[in-house]
Amino acid sequence: MAEQRFGEFVVVRREGYVAELVLDRPKAMNAVSTEMARSIAAACEALGADPDARVTVVTSTNERAFCVGADLKERNSFTDAELVRQRPTARAAYTGVLELPMPTVAAVHGFALGGGFELALACDVIVADATAVVGLPEVSVGVIPGGGGTQLLPRRVGAARAAELVFTARRVEGVEARELGLVDVLAEDARTEALALAGRMAANSPVGLRAAKRAMRLGHGLDLRAGLEVEDAAWRSVAFSGDRAEGVAAFNEKRKPVWPGE
Repeated sequence: MAEQRFGEFVVVRREGYVAELVLDRPKAMNAVSTEMARSIAAACEALGADPDARVTVVTSTNERAFCVGADLKERNSFTDAELVRQRPTARAAYTGVLELPMPTVAAVHGFALGGGFELALACDVIVADATAVVGLPEVSVGVIPGGGGTQLLPRRVGAARAAELVFTARRVEGVEARELGLVDVLAEDARTEALALAGRMAANSPVGLRAAKRAMRLGHGLDLRAGLEVEDAAWRSVAFSGDRAEGVAAFNEKRKPVWPGE
């Protein structure tokens, strides 16, 4: 297994075509400090440029938390001017995960609160276990979800449900989180299931995976006619690819494809 560290608090592991973006600040329950935000953004930039990373799984080394959100101890020391200067750095961490070109899976064990839940929401699929506790409690400390939560949560569960969760700042445990659609899969072990799911995804065409994600992301929220145009453009980008030729040949020859990734 290949491993690369980004700063002190983020590790990227690669096994086959699955990359694991590991949040590794266990003493602070992965609270996102300025340094950690920079590392997440840098790791995402590297992953986005890696053609062999077909799927990325976001995990944690902390036994009690996926991520508890922004480092409020650090924030408490900021002047107003320092908070303004830090904002682009914080945003880059969340948009880095959101804009990863390959499918992404979050493995949520324990607390995923505030920015921690927003990192999960930035992924395409959220796998959780019974220990999971998710929520966007920002209004309880005088701010709002600022890592994409006000936009991603309504897209996932609808406007009214998102409003209830954001305005009450309540925490939701695993079983209810699955019932409400806050997470997608409830597993005995979140990381194991997330990596297995990623492996099943990674068996497919990397060109197809990225194009399908692009079409779904760009088409979301458009009217049907416009969305179908987005889909058509994505289809045209893969229709004459090496992956398409290999996929058709492998199907007809009754063998597993060997994707060229182009």
